[in-house]
Order: sequence, then C-alpha cells, then structure tokens
Amino acid sequence: MNPNMQKPGLTYLQGEWKQDSVPAEKRLVTYSLYDIKFSCDSFVMKISTVSKVNYGADTCMNKGHWDEYIRGTYSQKQDTLHLKGEFCNANLSYKDEKTCFRWGDYEEFFKVKKTKDSLIQFTSTSNVIPIQARLVKRTSCIPKPL
Repeated sequence: MNPNMQKPGLTYLQGEWKQDSVPAEKRLVTYSLYDIKFSCDSFVMKISTVSKVNYGADTCMNKGHWDEYIRGTYSQKQDTLHLKGEFCNANLSYKDEKTCFRWGDYEEFFKVKKTKDSLIQFTSTSNVIPIQARLVKRTSCIPKPL
C-alpha cells in the first residue's frame, strides 16, 4: 500500500539549493549546473547544461545551452542520498519520448557532505564533478496528501 501523506523528509535538506559554478568550467567542453528544491520527501531538480560542442538539433541545443527537469522522491541512508524520479517538462508535467534530451526514469545516488549550514557537496556515484550547492531559501516541510 502506498502512503496517503508525504513523509517529512530530512530537515537539513528542506529548501532550495543552487550550484553557481563548476571547478575549471572554462576549460570543460560540457558541464552542468544544478538547482534542487527539497520539499518534505520530494525533490525537483533543474539541470542547466552548457556545451561548446553541438550534439544535435539546435532547436534542442539552443546554441549550447539547455535545461532538463526531474521530479521525484528521495531518501538517505548514512551519507548516501538516493534520488528517484522521472524527467519532466519545465512545468513539471509528464515528458514523453518525442521531446529533446532525456526522458523516462531518473535514479542517482550521491554521497552528501555538509560543509557549512548553508553549503552541501553532492558527489554523484556516476559523475566525477561534485555539486557544490549553496542554500538559497530555507523552507519547512508541511506534508501534503498524495
């Protein structure tokens, strides 16, 4: 049985987090910056990618700048954060396979290291560049019915 209410999630993550830059980004061919919003046990992530290489149609690439969105739920065991969701449109509606870039399921594991109260480092198990995120806005969880 699925629960009928959101779980409270982790207090220290509640809010909006933003990655401002990537180490040595000027020398990288492609890099991504992350904005993540945690609300109770849910998350919404925006991945803004910059590329000097044209991988496909410019209607999708937008001259080397594009955004992808993901929504889902998260959980944490010890220092590992598990994000599970699906790619969606900017308005968080379902994204089908006829659209640009990735679609369908998203699942990622991050090692989490809290460097300060308002700074967190997320190190992906599938990517070598860590996400250094700063707290933009602190929020509190108010569980909603599902």
